[in-house]
Amino acid sequence: MIQITNIAAYKFVSLDNLEERRLALLAQAQVNALKGTVLLTPEGINLFLAGTKEHIDVFLDWLRADPAFVDLEVKFSLSQDVPFKKMLVKIKREIIRMNHPTIRPEAGRAPAVDAQTAARWITEGHDDAGRPIVLLDTRNDFEVDAGTFVGAMHWNLTKFTEFPQAVLDHKDELAGKTIISFCTGGIRCEKAAIFMGEVGVENVYQLDGGILKYFEETGGVGYQGNCFVFDERRTLDPALQPQPLA
Repeated sequence: MIQITNIAAYKFVSLDNLEERRLALLAQAQVNALKGTVLLTPEGINLFLAGTKEHIDVFLDWLRADPAFVDLEVKFSLSQDVPFKKMLVKIKREIIRMNHPTIRPEAGRAPAVDAQTAARWITEGHDDAGRPIVLLDTRNDFEVDAGTFVGAMHWNLTKFTEFPQAVLDHKDELAGKTIISFCTGGIRCEKAAIFMGEVGVENVYQLDGGILKYFEETGGVGYQGNCFVFDERRTLDPALQPQPLA
């Protein structure tokens, strides 16, 4: 049986000619028999695609030939089946809606902590300066229910647009600690970390590459349960293998 390669990637970068880009992306994905979803927005790209490794590699080589995506970082996982029914390329206003247009990661990312360093801090319970660690889950409540880091803080969000007010409501709880904001693949926690910094929360990091990259590089140190994903696999365990929802 042919094993399927799944990729997840995003990049905050100013994009124009969105309809032209949409048609080109769709054509290239179809030529390579890929299925999944690509979101194109003025602030960047977000994609989840599946196909054979050969076709994924051809598609990524084509995409990275565009100067806007030359340094696109990709997370990989494998499955026995394609977890998408069709190929869609959509134009949206934001990669992930936050309703704070001044939050522009392209203009400057929040500090990021890599998976290996995060795993060490989680194991030790503090950062390199001795500050206690708070793991802040920026995902929605049903995603948290599938799994999260042991002891992680979350605010029962039903949508990401609720996050800014939740930060303001809980800001005092974050004082004096090192905050690692995390999400599935990195998009929400990147915007979240920037917003927290702008409203005066100190010592904020984003988990670089999100939970999926953390699983890939550490095997899920300190994580309990699975990670919800928005395709037919539903959740992935720390070995990046599909698991049924409980």
